[in-house]
Amino acid sequence: MTTPEQPQSIGPYEILETLGSGGMGTVYLGRHTETEQEVAVKVLSPSMAQEEGLVERFRREVGALEKLTNVHIVQIYESDESQGTYYYAMEYVPGETLTERLRRERQLGWEEVIEVSVQVCVALKAAHDAGIIHRDLKPGNLMFHEEGTVKLTDFGVAQVFTARKLTATGGIVGTVEYMSPEQALGSRVTRASDLYSLGAVMYCMLTGRPPFRGKSAIEIIQQHRYGQFDPPRSIVPDLPRWLDELVCRLLEKDPGDRYPDAYVLSLRLKEIPAKVRLSQDVGTVSDGVDSDVETVAAGPRELGEATLMRDLMRAEIERSQQRSPLGRWFNSTAGLTGMLVLVVAFTWWMWQRDSLTPEQRFETGVQLMKAADPDWRTIRDIYFLPLLDSDSDGWQERVRPYLDRISDLELESRLSLRGRFTKPRDDIERFVRLAREYERLGDRSRAARILESVIQLGGTDPRYAAETRVARQLLDSFNATDVGDEQPPALAREALERAEIAVREGRRDAARKIWKSILVLYADDPRAVDQVARARRELKDQGEPTGDTGP
Repeated sequence: MTTPEQPQSIGPYEILETLGSGGMGTVYLGRHTETEQEVAVKVLSPSMAQEEGLVERFRREVGALEKLTNVHIVQIYESDESQGTYYYAMEYVPGETLTERLRRERQLGWEEVIEVSVQVCVALKAAHDAGIIHRDLKPGNLMFHEEGTVKLTDFGVAQVFTARKLTATGGIVGTVEYMSPEQALGSRVTRASDLYSLGAVMYCMLTGRPPFRGKSAIEIIQQHRYGQFDPPRSIVPDLPRWLDELVCRLLEKDPGDRYPDAYVLSLRLKEIPAKVRLSQDVGTVSDGVDSDVETVAAGPRELGEATLMRDLMRAEIERSQQRSPLGRWFNSTAGLTGMLVLVVAFTWWMWQRDSLTPEQRFETGVQLMKAADPDWRTIRDIYFLPLLDSDSDGWQERVRPYLDRISDLELESRLSLRGRFTKPRDDIERFVRLAREYERLGDRSRAARILESVIQLGGTDPRYAAETRVARQLLDSFNATDVGDEQPPALAREALERAEIAVREGRRDAARKIWKSILVLYADDPRAVDQVARARRELKDQGEPTGDTGP
């Protein structure tokens, strides 16, 4: 039975029901009148077909799908135009979307998330190898076939690497909850953009919600660009730490910090269950009891070093024997002799380290602290802390300055961008990290203002003495490069020029939007004082409220 909006037929297909609709068109379940094959028919409505850009994008979707043949990507059968209606017929996937699955189950187990993600990686690799970026990877575009296969669909906003841009300036296209920061900026997208979106989808599968949420699309976009999400493991403590780290790396702001491609990502995903099993093996051999995933992730670090080495060797030898000639060598006399030599050498090294006199231990720690990037954890735990067991030789007084310096290094690590995956302990730490993030993004003026405020609020509180000291050092480094010499933002200057042109052409609404946008983005930016003042004056002359009482 049809509805007034649902056609009875399109081309050679009888329309049975409406499956769904989106920004690019409507999808129907259809049946070929001759072969009786059931297909999904995607249609661009006649009213939308009047827009040349939309027709070009629709054709691009068809062209993208025609290139792809992969078990994890919906297959296109044919495309045509019927009485002004553009359509194409594609594989019908009986089942449900990931959105529907999550609505029913809220979140998925980590092993199932890996299984689903590996299949998506296969689909992305096929698309990327064909020169296609999906640009809108989200739960609604992932279909679960009744047989369990995951299929990627809807390349309606995919961008072919070699295709001509639809507009001169580009634009933001995609779903904001799963959009990469560079896509939010309207910048050129790459394979890494799809991997960011996959990371956001994985985050949603693991935790039941996307990494960033907000009251508006603009708020969510700003969070993708500048915000910090809670690591998945802080929400689901049972996750293996390797999976937590993988998702966090996919959600890096800088595309260069993500995985290089979908194939490498799939390999890293497949390694995680093996790592968990190996950790379980080690924990079982050492402790004689089963442990949950959280204990598994932490257990090996709690073992003695020699015991850990022995058990790791044993587990790896057993695995190697099953998969390569090297494993058989390990089981030979020569292999066992070689392993014995390694164990003896390791034991000798441990004995040598433990046999250091207190003075030798202290001097070694002092020398190691002189490195440009000292391994302060090892220096603290191996060389300095053992000296505090006895104060007979005044070790407390001699070691304390170095331990204080190590405390500063530990704090600097937490406050640095490398510490972004750990939850801030307090607001001071959160604001210093935010300042570092703005400095990394090139907005050093804003970073300096944040640091000045942090020092002002926390400087008199002894609880924050270390944090404010680090903030002051960071601010001094900014001042050394003269923050005040930063040039006015080119974007603001160029926008004012476009506003002038709009006024001359009688497009005052367009000019007002530009002036208001300058106030939103640059109202508190000292680099753009002149541009902000001018935008405010122009709005005032037009009788528009500016929201403040500035010049």
